[in-house]
Amino acid sequence: MGWLGRGSGKAKPFERSERTKMKFLDQAKVYVQSGTGGAGCVSFRREKYIEFGGPDGGDGGKGGDVWVECVDGLNTLIDYRYQQHYKAKTGTHGMGKNRTGAAGADVTLKVPVGTQIFHEDKETRLADLTRVGQRVLLAQGGNGGFGNAHFKSSTNRAPRRSNPGQEGEGFWIWLRLKLIADIGLVGLPNAGKSTLLAAVSRARPKIADYPFTTLSPNLGTVAVDTTDFVIADIPGLIEGAHEGQGLGDRFLGHIERCRALVHLVDGTQEDIAEAYHTIREELAAYGASLEDKHEILVLNKADALTDDDRAEAASALKDASGKTPMIISGVSGEGVTDLLRACARLINKDLVEEEEPPVEAAAWRP
Repeated sequence: MGWLGRGSGKAKPFERSERTKMKFLDQAKVYVQSGTGGAGCVSFRREKYIEFGGPDGGDGGKGGDVWVECVDGLNTLIDYRYQQHYKAKTGTHGMGKNRTGAAGADVTLKVPVGTQIFHEDKETRLADLTRVGQRVLLAQGGNGGFGNAHFKSSTNRAPRRSNPGQEGEGFWIWLRLKLIADIGLVGLPNAGKSTLLAAVSRARPKIADYPFTTLSPNLGTVAVDTTDFVIADIPGLIEGAHEGQGLGDRFLGHIERCRALVHLVDGTQEDIAEAYHTIREELAAYGASLEDKHEILVLNKADALTDDDRAEAASALKDASGKTPMIISGVSGEGVTDLLRACARLINKDLVEEEEPPVEAAAWRP
């Protein structure tokens, strides 16, 4: 909150505008360049009591490296929108008296968990950072050049040559963020995904009665019984999203790492079956095995349906999907706890399967 008043004699309060808030950015193009090594030095000793002197030129210092590090507390790549060039320092040149130059300072790009790094072609993956503290060397600094002391030999007692430092390497990379969550929410626009996320977590996504209210993914931490997990809400999909319709399928990458999907279907719309098939077809068209993930099918907005309407909508959804849907209301909270417990059971089951060591077959004996 600030105060704004000029000429009127009265100060008026003003709120921080939406433009100044942190924005979500999940893709950025960045140029990185490692440092060039320092040049070697040509120098000779000139001391009063040393008759013949000799070469004493030191080597150049190594150029700085470019690293990328996964840190906690970040969930967007917005910093790389305002700075696209990252260059490490050049190594210091060698000096007389066999003094080696200092190494150039490194540059470290700090990124959130789930960041993938691709070459400029957007296809060659250089790194995938999935845990806090993980560090990857992107560009190595050039070696420092040799000074003339390095070339001294029995046949060449006074070399007058040195090497320049090795050039650093520079190239463009793409940073692509894929949020790491346990459960992903999918559905048509206005299926109630943001309302559900706000009801079960402390996340505060924008909620309104028009399509595409959610313009960027949101994360929320949920606690049910003894299990904590993270839910990701992505913008709604429409038919043709894989071809760029609506907001496209760009944000589907944020649920690639999810253990399961919660598919929300609006129970108040006319064609329940079409709504279900639209999302399933878009998941299949996107690829990355999204259509093969565990799916919890949910009929939402039960508070706006009569008992007969509920039964009719649930029957239509069961016929379309071949499975019995859960019936919930993100507004009234009906069935939400049961849904969260179903999510927790899926997560715990996957964790147990991952922790169990493979059973080795017993050796054959006669």
